[in-house]
Amino acid sequence: MGNAYFLTMQPTFTQGLVLGQVSIFALLFVILKYLFFVSAKEDAQATLLYQPRLAHSGESAEDGSLGDSTPESSTERKADSAESADWLNVVLHLVLEAYRSKLRDNLSGPEGDEVARKRVEAFANKMRPPAFVDPIKVHSVNLGSGAPKLSSARRKVDALSPSESIELDVTYTDSLSISISTAVLFNYPFAAFARLPVSLTITLSIFSSAVLIEPPSPHAEHPTITFTLPSSPSDFVLNLKTTSLMGSRAKLSDVPKLHELIVHQIRKAILDKGSWRVVLPGLASVKEVKDDVEREEKARLEGLQDLRQ
Repeated sequence: MGNAYFLTMQPTFTQGLVLGQVSIFALLFVILKYLFFVSAKEDAQATLLYQPRLAHSGESAEDGSLGDSTPESSTERKADSAESADWLNVVLHLVLEAYRSKLRDNLSGPEGDEVARKRVEAFANKMRPPAFVDPIKVHSVNLGSGAPKLSSARRKVDALSPSESIELDVTYTDSLSISISTAVLFNYPFAAFARLPVSLTITLSIFSSAVLIEPPSPHAEHPTITFTLPSSPSDFVLNLKTTSLMGSRAKLSDVPKLHELIVHQIRKAILDKGSWRVVLPGLASVKEVKDDVEREEKARLEGLQDLRQ
C-alpha cells in the first residue's frame, strides 16, 4: 500500500477547528441518545416485553436461571449481520457540510463560489509539475451537495490478528465537478519548445467501494484510527464524465485517450494513497505517527530484500 495520509483533530486553521467541533459533538449526541440513554416510557415497554419472554423461555423467578430453550440474544444475532450505519451517514454529511462552508468562507451565492474557486486553483497550482504543465486556471468548481453513503457495516476478523475491524460499503453519487484550462509543455528538442492548450471539465458520476476501518489498539504507542481503501482497481467503481478541448487553432474535442489517461491517473492516486490515519487528540501527534509509518515502511522494504536474497 502506498504512503499513509494524515488528518488531525487539532488543526491550526479555522476549518479544522469547526470540523472537529461539529463531528465530535454530533457523534457524542448520537451515541449518547441512541446507544446508551433510554426514556422512562421506552424502559417500561421493554420491561413488559421482556417479562413474558422470560416466562416463555422457562426462567425461574426464584433463581433467575434460563432453560435450555433460550434463544440467541438479539445482540449476538446482530453481531454477525450487516447494519445500515444510517446514523454515521448523518455525521458524515454534517462533516462535509462544514468543509464546504469553510471552503466558501461561509459565503453563499457567487461570492462563495469565487472563494472556493480561488482556493482550489491555488491548491492545483501547488501540486502541478511546473516543468510539464503551465499554470492552471480554474474556471468553476461545484463542491456538490451530498455525501458518501455508508451501508452494510460488518465486523471483520483477521485470523492472524486478535483485533477486529469494521468493513463498510461506500457509495458516492453527487454533482461534484471542476472546469480548468492549462497547457502541456513539450521540452524537446529544448525546454518549452511547444505548448498544447488543454481545457477540461471533469464530473464525478459515481464512486463505489468497500472501506476497512481499523479501531485504535489500546496497546499501541501512538493509537490511530485507520481507513483503508482497496488495493486493486477491480475492487472499486469509479465513473467519471470528461469533456475536453485540445489545440490552439485546430481543436480536438473529447479525445478518448485523454479521458482514459485522466481516469487512470485518478485511479492510481486512489490506490497510491491507500490508507489514512486519523490522529487521536491527546494520544499522539502527526509527527509521531509519521515516524511510525516511516519505520513500518522501512521494515517492510527490508523484509522484501531479505526474501529476495
